[in-house]
This record gives sequence, C-alpha cells and structure tokens, in this order.
Amino acid sequence: MTPRDPSDLEAHKPDGLRLRARLRALYHGSSQTAVRFRFGVLFIDLLIVAFFIAAPLLREGGIVFYIVDYVIAALLALDLAARAYCHSNLKDWLRKPIVWVDLFILATLLFPAWLFNLGFLRVLRLWTLVNSDFFWRTVGRRYDDTRVEDQVKALTALVTFIFVATGFVYTSFVGRSEGMSGYIDALYFTVTSLTTTGYGDILLPGDWGRIVSIIIMLTGVTLFVRLGQTLLRPHKVRFPCDQCGLQVHDPDAVHCKACGKLLCIPDDGRS
Repeated sequence: MTPRDPSDLEAHKPDGLRLRARLRALYHGSSQTAVRFRFGVLFIDLLIVAFFIAAPLLREGGIVFYIVDYVIAALLALDLAARAYCHSNLKDWLRKPIVWVDLFILATLLFPAWLFNLGFLRVLRLWTLVNSDFFWRTVGRRYDDTRVEDQVKALTALVTFIFVATGFVYTSFVGRSEGMSGYIDALYFTVTSLTTTGYGDILLPGDWGRIVSIIIMLTGVTLFVRLGQTLLRPHKVRFPCDQCGLQVHDPDAVHCKACGKLLCIPDDGRS
C-alpha cells in the first residue's frame, strides 16, 4: 500500500488541530521561522514592559493612553490564549504562578477604572517574561550558561522590584508626603531607600510610611546581595546527574560531587 503524503495527512486534519499544531511549532519549535516568531513576540513584550514603566508619566495623554492600554490588553490576551491552546494540558498550564500573574496584569488592562491603583503591578510582566521557559528557549539558547541565566534573573528581580515599589509609593503617597509631587520623586525615594542612602529630603508620613520604607530597604538589600552572589560565585554548568539528579557542576568536573558517579560534561571550547 502506498504511504500517504504527510501534506495530505495535514490537509485532512480538522482546522482546530491544524491551528494547534501550527501554534506549537511556533511557540516550541526550533525552526528558523519559530525562532524569528518568538524573537518578534519578545520584542513586543519588551515594548509593552517599557510602556508599563512609563505609564505614570504618560497617563496625561487622556483617551490616547487608554486606547494604547486596550491594544496592549488585546495583544496580551491573544498571546495567553495561544499559549494555553497549544499547551498539552490546560490544567498544568494554569497551575503555573507566572500564568496567574499574567492573567492579573491582563485584568488591570481590561478594567483600569476598577484596578487603577494596582496598575503599578503590571511591571511584573518583566519578571514573568525573563523567568519563563519561552524566554530561555529563544534568547537563552544562545547563552546556555547557568551563571548568565542566574545573573539575568537576579538583575531582573531587582529592576522589577524597583519599579513595583516606585509605583506603590507613587500611588499611595504622592501629594501626601512633603517633597513628593510626581513619579520621579517616588523613583528617587525608592532608590535612596533600597540602597540605604537615606538622604532624608523625602519621608513617607506616619507609621505606614515607615513600614513601607523598612520593607523597601530590607528587600532591596536582599536583592542586591543575591545579585552580588551571582556575579562573584564560581562558574557552574547545568548538567543533570542521571543517578542523583544534581543539576549543576563545576565545568571541569569528572565525578558528581554528590554521589560520585562518572560524568561526561560536553566541552564546546568556551572558557
């Protein structure tokens, strides 16, 4: 019996299955078309994050600002719907915390009148993006290096915290604190607090203001220490041991330091 042409089999698939197969190829495939598609998605995502960061300064744009807001909501909704549709198990996809953060960000875009005061949390999109498998399958495949990945994630956590804290301070205290009249003042206060510089020219009022200042200082120091550790600690490579499961090893390791099993870590010539 003559085997059927694969293209004929593809043509006889239901439209829904063809669409799912196409989305899976784009979101999870390794072809040049898939990689270019994912780079395009990441570029749009970074533009969206830039808009979220600049939103407090652009809000005076009136109706134009809200039009852009809803366009971004449509793009984010399409992206999330496509990822959900091409995922093999929707329940497993919904169990991921990153997905729920993205869904919350979408809600702040769709209902700005009700969730206006939580709009600063949209910057969390930067954190969910850099901590997603989608990002590291695309950009990270060129930097298959545990140290690079850890450094990027640590730096992203610090940057995300700075802008989330700034947004919270701006939303909660602008106009109520002496010397704080705008977003730049809130950013200035956040940076001076988390670096523990504390010039004292801007202070948050009341006990609640002191608690917020303490949280910013403690969290900022913690994130700085984490970033410093990723920059200074010895280089490791990711190579799971098939006996004990240890994920990272020294680049020149011959035996697993946890179980002693002989390793064969590929050496591509990079130092």
